[in-house]
Amino acid sequence: MRILILGGTGEASALVRDLAGSGHAVTLSLAGRTAAPKPEPVPTRTGGFGGAEGLARYLTENAVDRLVDATHPFAARISRNAAAAAALAGVPLLAIRRPAWERLAADDWREVESVPEAVAALGEAPLRAFLTVGRQELAAFAAAPQHDYVVRAIEPVAGILRVPHLTAIAARGPFDASAEAEFLRGSGIDVLVSKNSGGDATYGKIAAARDLGIPVVMVRRPDKPDVPAVADADAALKALLGDA
Repeated sequence: MRILILGGTGEASALVRDLAGSGHAVTLSLAGRTAAPKPEPVPTRTGGFGGAEGLARYLTENAVDRLVDATHPFAARISRNAAAAAALAGVPLLAIRRPAWERLAADDWREVESVPEAVAALGEAPLRAFLTVGRQELAAFAAAPQHDYVVRAIEPVAGILRVPHLTAIAARGPFDASAEAEFLRGSGIDVLVSKNSGGDATYGKIAAARDLGIPVVMVRRPDKPDVPAVADADAALKALLGDA
């Protein structure tokens, strides 16, 4: 089979590793938002396709047999384009949709529908807020410059969030709950702002906030197309090879 995987997540990397050397022609596609992504053991392309029509054209011209949407839970536009392109090209689509985090009894969550709503949820009184919503969403917090923001990211954030008080930390996860608790305490964090990304890789901060009694402003996931989906890379591998 010729398989195109839309990636950028741990699930995509795990599936790529499982398929490498399997005899199938696998290509990984990355959006290009990370300047130095981790190398993968299959041919990798970077950048967009030109919307759903461009992706459909790529699928047809490259005789792709299966399309896998293993993008981030908040990559709603890419997922919509993948569904539309698969329909246009007549290529079966499989999505990997990791389960969302669920609020536990001890969690202090304020759930919102979008990042702008998360900005408003911080309120007027100055807080020291740890932002874990991704570089692309940081600019929205300039609307509330009274807060003291802490951002941890792989890529530089200078110039993206223009506020008087910003601490930028360059680091690559995953971070376990113990390390996150130490970080939250040491940084004097009053509130955590997070997207409900799900999975284990970034759950440490949620567990740490729970243990420390730190409130969380949690952005709910966007709606995604109703397509065949599995929860993880193992299930995706079984689904793909079962059709081989």
